[in-house]
Amino acid sequence: MTHQIAMAIPTPALANPWSVVPSLGNLDAYISAANRLPMLTLEEEQKFARQFKNDNDVEAAGKLVLSHLRLVVSVSRQYLGYGLPHGDLIQEGNVGLMKAVKRFDPDQGVRLVSYALHWIKAEIHEYILKNWRMVKVATTKAQRKLFFNLRSMKQRYKSDDAAADLGTHRDTLNPEQIEAMARELKVKPEEVIEMETRMSGGDVLLDPSPSDDGEDAFGPIAYLTDTSHEPIAMIEAHQRDVLATDGIAAALDALDARSRRIVEERWLKVNDDNSGGMTLHELAAEYGVSAERIRQIEVAAMKKMKTALADYA
Repeated sequence: MTHQIAMAIPTPALANPWSVVPSLGNLDAYISAANRLPMLTLEEEQKFARQFKNDNDVEAAGKLVLSHLRLVVSVSRQYLGYGLPHGDLIQEGNVGLMKAVKRFDPDQGVRLVSYALHWIKAEIHEYILKNWRMVKVATTKAQRKLFFNLRSMKQRYKSDDAAADLGTHRDTLNPEQIEAMARELKVKPEEVIEMETRMSGGDVLLDPSPSDDGEDAFGPIAYLTDTSHEPIAMIEAHQRDVLATDGIAAALDALDARSRRIVEERWLKVNDDNSGGMTLHELAAEYGVSAERIRQIEVAAMKKMKTALADYA
């Protein structure tokens, strides 16, 4: 299944560059192709969403899906610890993405990326629960919450033990921790114990047989990646850098000379002794007005800069 992921993606005859995702031969080629697909601007996203909603334009829906494939790849990596094939996780996440596009309302005031996260994770959760070896335990909503939070909560308790310098390196929960987890997740302590027992055997692939590519099966450790180089994280970091430089410069240009100097003195100037710029009273004395007036000008200037930054982004 991992070498046929593209089959789950609607690929109508779209104009370049949207025709980047062909029928692919391996997972790495798929991920590379998905990461090369261009991201949509807010205006483009709104236009395609309305075309699909109002005119049932399947090509517009395909563009919405394709531009968010890298999001599915990023989210799916968070679930590699369950020992299921990465390609299958992506496949299920793509199903969730398509459900999100189908239900997305462009008039709700949110971006598709935020709306789609819920559907992508929900579909992956369902797949894990149906296929992992301890599915029999996770039947109620509370038990599912326990299933997906046990690892992170155990790690938190370990960190608390280390911070308290208890000198313990236990992998199991103590009675107090079991009681606390049961209260927080609204399950019985016995359910926490049973869940931990089932999970303590370690994560292994469900099917240890050779993969579709003819290679021997291997554990999830082979999939681990540097999260700092996730495509979404890198794009967001680049956008922050641009806003912090070109965006701030453009926002300052939108101010009058007095407002700009007040903002620069109050927020952007750093002296050699790290003391910052002028105070409200110093600026008030220079301009011959009250300190409160300087504060009002500063507040108005910051609001104007915020609007300018939003337009720039």
